[in-house]
Amino acid sequence: MSAGLQAVLFDLDGTLVDSAPDLAGAGNELRAAHGLEPLPYATFRPLVGTGARGMVKVALDVDPEHPQFINLRDEFLARYEARMTTETVVFAQMRPVLDALRERGVPWGIVTNKARRFTTPLVQALGLDREAVTVISGDTTPHSKPHPAPLLEAARQMRLAPEACMYVGDDLRDVQAGRAAGMRTVAASWGYLGAGEAIGEWGADHVIDLPDELLKLLGIA
Repeated sequence: MSAGLQAVLFDLDGTLVDSAPDLAGAGNELRAAHGLEPLPYATFRPLVGTGARGMVKVALDVDPEHPQFINLRDEFLARYEARMTTETVVFAQMRPVLDALRERGVPWGIVTNKARRFTTPLVQALGLDREAVTVISGDTTPHSKPHPAPLLEAARQMRLAPEACMYVGDDLRDVQAGRAAGMRTVAASWGYLGAGEAIGEWGADHVIDLPDELLKLLGIA
């Protein structure tokens, strides 16, 4: 392992798993329920990391200030919950990385802004609960990313100093949270990335294009 590093933490959606097909599917189901034609998958994918707020915005062009937003958000979440394991998979190129971490005895965990209501069944359905040392959801701590609290809680549960952990994510908030927690940060360019600053401007310690590059950063390739 690279000097000082003892563990890896991953964001979930867009970093460890490809959940965009189910989130986009729920968005189009919402559109259909309101008499609208489906949107292309590519319209939804970049904003998957923004959660229900972003998906409702893409699907119906409704912002949180709209009087019907709460109802539409809840409708979207119910549709997503009903189908969230239909098409979601671990990124194919991430599986060998997880296998390598297991073989080398490197502990890893998940820190996501996804609520426990969705995180727990999804992680279980994908079998990741049998491998992850810790799983921190968006409502595990009083604050979600970009606040460092979820990452600090993950380190606490792993009984490691934050600086002994590397955090890998596909959103600016992941890098902000990781830096605030004192962790080594890695931005994953295969993820959803959002619609803000370019990934190279996030301030991550490293930007990688393929999951196996992570093994080189860890010194176990």
